[in-house]
Amino acid sequence: MADSFSFDPDALIARLVRFGHTLPAVVRCFLDTDVLWKPDADSWSVLEIVCHLADEEHKDFPTRVFLTLEDPAQDWPEIDPEGWAISRVYQSRVLKDELARFVEARSANIERLGALKNPNWSSTKQHPKFGPMVASDLLAAWCAHDALHLRQLSKRLYQLAHRDGGEDSTTRYAGTW
Repeated sequence: MADSFSFDPDALIARLVRFGHTLPAVVRCFLDTDVLWKPDADSWSVLEIVCHLADEEHKDFPTRVFLTLEDPAQDWPEIDPEGWAISRVYQSRVLKDELARFVEARSANIERLGALKNPNWSSTKQHPKFGPMVASDLLAAWCAHDALHLRQLSKRLYQLAHRDGGEDSTTRYAGTW
């Protein structure tokens, strides 16, 4: 018999809180000389990932969660996460400043979530591309987005170990990614 799960906003919000502390801790694992490194042209650097998370914290998930809860008929502002990396010149930003920008915004968003009085998590926004978007799903997606980028940062640490092992090095003893 499979476990049944129900929406748990407190668990999700607690996860958002923890990631606000986790991201700075993980970023400290990288040398200053490695935060701009990309394993290939299609990948983002650590700095770009942090800039993306800071912009998302200001413009995407919290905005959509709160609009769906408070005024589902209101249009969501347009976003362009991939384009921002170029147009906002992420690679020229200062990591410490971007990390602080993320932490400050996450803290404010957590405070705002905590101030909600009996939110209707079943509030739904009709999205022209994705169809019905439920506030509870958006909150869960916000957490999932954090996890995806945490995985991306972990992979970057793995790739750096392989890179720094030298041309003839193999990391197979550690396991494959």
